[in-house]
Amino acid sequence: MGNAANGQRITIVGAGLAGALLATRLGNAGFEVSVYESRPDPRGKDMVAGRSINLALSARGFHALGQVGLTNRIMELSTPMRGRMMHSVEGHLQFQPYSAHADDVIHSVSRADLNMALIATADEVPNVDFHFDHKCVGTDFDSGVATFVHRSNDSKVESNRGLVIGCDGAYSSVRKKMQRLERFDFSQQYLKHGYKELCIPANIDGTHALEPNALHIWPRQSYMMIALPNLDGSFTCTLFLAFESNSGPAFSKLKNEQNVSAFFEEQFADAKKLMPTLIEEFFENPTSSLVTIRCAPWYHEDKVALLGDAAHAVVPFYGQGANAAFGDCAKLGDLLIEQKNMGKRISTATLSAYFDKRKIHTDALADLAVANFIEMRDHTGSRIFLLKKKLEQTLHRFFPKSFLPLYSMVSFSCIPYRDALDRANRQWRFVRRIALAAAVAIITLIAWFVTLG
Repeated sequence: MGNAANGQRITIVGAGLAGALLATRLGNAGFEVSVYESRPDPRGKDMVAGRSINLALSARGFHALGQVGLTNRIMELSTPMRGRMMHSVEGHLQFQPYSAHADDVIHSVSRADLNMALIATADEVPNVDFHFDHKCVGTDFDSGVATFVHRSNDSKVESNRGLVIGCDGAYSSVRKKMQRLERFDFSQQYLKHGYKELCIPANIDGTHALEPNALHIWPRQSYMMIALPNLDGSFTCTLFLAFESNSGPAFSKLKNEQNVSAFFEEQFADAKKLMPTLIEEFFENPTSSLVTIRCAPWYHEDKVALLGDAAHAVVPFYGQGANAAFGDCAKLGDLLIEQKNMGKRISTATLSAYFDKRKIHTDALADLAVANFIEMRDHTGSRIFLLKKKLEQTLHRFFPKSFLPLYSMVSFSCIPYRDALDRANRQWRFVRRIALAAAVAIITLIAWFVTLG
């Protein structure tokens, strides 16, 4: 690496989705970027299955990918999903389109495939370098220097002085150090549910065993299973179930092959017959937790910043975790590049602006994601839910500029999350007022006719 001008040197902790994308964006803009990752280089290696929910990329994610010219490349790695395919206990199917517009789709993509593509792209940028097998063990908030230990020989390495950006996930080592600072707010909330990854393999001829252009959901009130399509004809399934429960099914009650087989036969019979390695996967794959993390502020002076799950981990039920992280990359990248193009150093004001512009919206997303879990598992099969969705799509079809469903604003636009939620609430208040006025008018008209009679 050459010498960085004007102190424009960046250390990114974490080579996951957000870290790799941000490295590309900033490297292309002329920053000197070093990326440190505790895990081995994933390229050319078999990825360990069992801990990752397939990603659902939508408009926000593709906006950020488009900034580095990756839209078409990632499209090639993904499968479009046009709606939800609901599976009843009896095996009946019901398709619920995401939108009244056929072009409104979300894209299922393997986290591993996406991560490797992002790393490979960043690695092609001359002023970006990667250091795998380096675990972050400390961050100096006065100098903007991070310390790492090489996992193979325990040798210590220090990054160059500059800005340290923690892109190291929900259990971020960078954030843990920030939590020791005065007036740093932090909270974490775990769902009582966990998740386990399973698989529906491709048919013998390589085709999908289920409709490939849909997100499949088996809603069962207090729990559910989903399945997202892969390019190879398989589906990545995820079972969301309580860890413990006195009254219903729970992971703690599925202790042996008989328990698991009976549970799936009773609740997911149509899926079970497509899962020849169900028992092996159930006991080999870990049961993972679901956590929402909020913190503030996401920066310290001009030396340290947080991004993605390190700043705002959310549960996966709105399919926006990666999209939100990519949105951070877009906003932080815009601000840092603007400063650099003006010949200015990275400043506290720049990082403060990034935090102010993103925090309110990721907090809104966190609430939306938890609420959508309840909707997906409890309401998607109900008639009232279906009527509301049909009403939303009808209103949007007749008033495309005035009425936008919340899901469409979140998934098919880049309207900030808080703004989308506020607009949806205003729309429904207006619809309720119109409905009430119409009801009063009808009652008044009936009463008038009765009086005349």
